[in-house]
Order: sequence, then structure tokens, then C-alpha cells
Amino acid sequence: MGDRSPLGLGFAVELDAPVDLAHDETRADALVTVRAEAADRAGPQAPTAEVLIMDRSLSMAGRGKLDEAKRAVCAAIDTLHDGAYLGIVAGHHKAEVVFPPGGGLARVDAAVRQAAKARVAVQIAEGGTAIGQWLTCADRLFATVSSPGTVRHAVLFTDGRDEHETPEQLGAVLDACTDRFVCDARGLGEDWNYTELLRITEALHGGAEAVVRISDLTEDFTRLMLRAQRIAVARVYLGLRLNERFRLDFVRCTRPVEAELTARQHRDGEIHVPLGSWSPQEARQYQVSLRFAPETLTVEENLRAARITLYCEDPDGTRRPCCETRSMVVRRRASPGLGIPRSPDLTRVENERELGMAMRACADARQRGDLDRADRELRIAVGLAEELRDAVRLRLLRSVAVTGPDGLLRVRRDASRGQMQRLGLESTRTAAPPLDAVEPQTPPGGGVLPPSCPRCGTTASTGTAKFCEECGHRFGDLPVDDAPLDAS
Repeated sequence: MGDRSPLGLGFAVELDAPVDLAHDETRADALVTVRAEAADRAGPQAPTAEVLIMDRSLSMAGRGKLDEAKRAVCAAIDTLHDGAYLGIVAGHHKAEVVFPPGGGLARVDAAVRQAAKARVAVQIAEGGTAIGQWLTCADRLFATVSSPGTVRHAVLFTDGRDEHETPEQLGAVLDACTDRFVCDARGLGEDWNYTELLRITEALHGGAEAVVRISDLTEDFTRLMLRAQRIAVARVYLGLRLNERFRLDFVRCTRPVEAELTARQHRDGEIHVPLGSWSPQEARQYQVSLRFAPETLTVEENLRAARITLYCEDPDGTRRPCCETRSMVVRRRASPGLGIPRSPDLTRVENERELGMAMRACADARQRGDLDRADRELRIAVGLAEELRDAVRLRLLRSVAVTGPDGLLRVRRDASRGQMQRLGLESTRTAAPPLDAVEPQTPPGGGVLPPSCPRCGTTASTGTAKFCEECGHRFGDLPVDDAPLDAS
């Protein structure tokens, strides 16, 4: 592991960058893998601030949704350790701070937990949905905590579309909140819009999940909050110092989820790209792509295209290097006809991206009624998932597929909106495990062995666990109303 932060977290950076470039190539790519581990002797716990954003729009009144959501929020409150900061926002077409009553954030103790849960219990469903206003309200609450190293985390759930503001208004809010706090999002039921949740979590370094069964929300929130409280470093940045012959084309997170990061860059002597907060035992991968004019590179000569450095934010707000600098070196080959083999890892990353695009195109086409397009995109996605041996996304695709009279796969005509929404959300997940089913096992003496997650490989703490404690995958989960492929 590399250097250690004062919070006891060590980082290591691995660089996979093919050196040889074709004579007429105009682009150089690198895969940057960042891993973090806890130090043997952990540093002080980072101060944490949590804002829980609960949807109480009128649509939450039906089928007991608001009651289940209240239970989930109360369970989330119970997970918070003493001394953490807490705020609760109730959202409809406006945003209201329901706890603490005077605004700001409250320091958690037993009395605060009880008072917060009492305020949650009396919320009623009314009004519409304006998620940007909810996030703006959360940002104001976080701003009342002065310590720059505080881990700021929000979680929101919604059962509907963002109908009371324009996409431009939501975009302006996300631009204002970027790199100020992390936000995870959940879609309840079937009537929300997966593209809105992905837009929010991509901008705010969070994760988006579908909770089709409302009764699962409490367990999901509990796991999510426990994971959030493991965050040790509030902000990490990827620093890029480029050779003058190169310019940055894009930076993209490729694992465990796809996310475009290029627009978030800012310059402080070098390019800094915010990567969000970080927890122990966490690993992520990024693709860095540079552009150049071929004639500016001397042939058959090694040239450093970029220096890559990871920075972390200390509790006092200081940004400092937290690992050794890596150099991205390239060499332009002399022969115009010399073929340079593609990097297998970069090829896989590009195929994973194509798989995600096909899944989203399938979901979008199905929801607007373009069944022919949905079927074509489904077949493309299934083929890519099989080639990549991506067990999780392949199972999800097969759950919405049937074999048509012509022998070709097509989208099930009875597939629900919730299933297609989940297909869209899962399209961005790229942690690809081996193509093996996860079945419960019976240990000697009876009982059930804790399952291992097919998405991230983590073994559950109990044999009865429904969700992976690390990444949130639901064990054995296929969307509701799963059907065999030979159904008509």
C-alpha cells in the first residue's frame, strides 16, 4: 500500500497503459486502479454528517408505501453512532427540514434519535416531486458543519418522476452540489425514472438501486447506512499533469459502476478530477484517455504522456498526495503498417460499456413502445453479457427475455415497468464475476452457509442474509415475475 492518510487509510495505484502506439494513432488510454486498505493502527474516526431525504409526495400514500418508508428511515436513524450529525428532509414539490426543527444538523445521541423518529412518524403524503429542491436543502444543511474533513452523505428515495422541475433545473442543482456531498438514491416501486436517479448518483458519487418490493427498503437502508459509516476519507482526487503535446479527452469510472467524470475536472497547476469519498477495502477503476496529433511524437522514442497522482483531503481540508506518482509512457512506432494488438483489459472495458448502452437502449425502447428496437438491443446485450461472462447482468437480461416464434430472443411482452427500470439501473454496474449461479449450501450439521455475492465476491455474515453487505446485491434475486426463456 502507498502513503497513509491521517485517518489511517492507505492507497495504492496500479497503472495499465499499453506503451506502443500505432504510427497513425491519435489516442492513448490507461486504466488506473485505485485500492484502499485500513492501516494496522487506524487513525481517528472522520466526523460524519448524514441527511436522510424522504419522499412524502402524494403518490407515497398508496399501498402502505409511506409507512414502510418511515420504518426504513427510523431504522437508518438507529444505525448512526453517537456524535454524528443528522438532518432529515421531507420532500414533495418543496423541501422541508423536519429535523432538527430549528434547521441545521443535530449531534446524535439517544434523545436525538428518539426525537428524530418521532418527527418522521407524523409525516403525511401530499404534493408533487422536485428532487433538485430536496438536494439543495440537503446542501444547505451540510454547509452548517464547518469541519472541512467531515464525511457528508445523503440518501434519498422516491417513488415518482421529477415532475415539478425541469431537467435543466435539476442539472443546475447537481452542478452546484458536485463534490460537496455523496448521495445514494433508491427508486421505490415502478413509477420513478431510472435516468434521473443515474444522473443524480453519477454527479454525486453515489449508487442507485431499485427497490421493487417496498418491504425490502428497511433492510436496504440499514445496510446502506452501515456501509456509509465506514467512509474514512471525505474526498479523493485524481491528479493529471499532462505533457504539452497531449490533451485530456475523458476520464471515466469503469468499475464498479460506469460514470463520466470529465466535466468535473478543475485545474490547480494540474488537472484534478474528484473521485468522491473512500472506504477501507474499496477498489475502483478509471479509464483515462488522452488525445494528440501523431506528427508531434518522435517515432520509436519513449515519451511520458502524463504523471498520475492520487490526492486525499485531510481532516483540516488540506489536499495532499497519498500514493506514489505513476507515469504514463507511450512510444509511437515507426512503421505505418505495424499493427498494435489491443489491450485485453481495455477491450473488455469498451465491451462492458457497449453492454450497458444496449441495456439502457432496450429499457428505453420497451418503455416507449418500440418493441422491435427493444428486441434488437436485448439480443445485443445478451450476446455481450455472455461474452463477458457477466453473471449478474446476464441473469437480469434473461429474466425479461423469452424465445419468440422465430427462435430469437425478445423482450417479454408482460415485463413490468419496474423490471425495465431495474434493467436501466443495473446497466451501469460493471463488476463482472464468474458466470456461476449462487445457490445456498448446507453445511455439516444443517443450516445454511452464508452465500457469497456474485457481484463483488463478499461472503455474507449469516446464512439468512438477503442482501450483500458490501455492494447491496440481493442474493438469488431476479426481478418479480421471472419467467423461463421458452415462455411465449
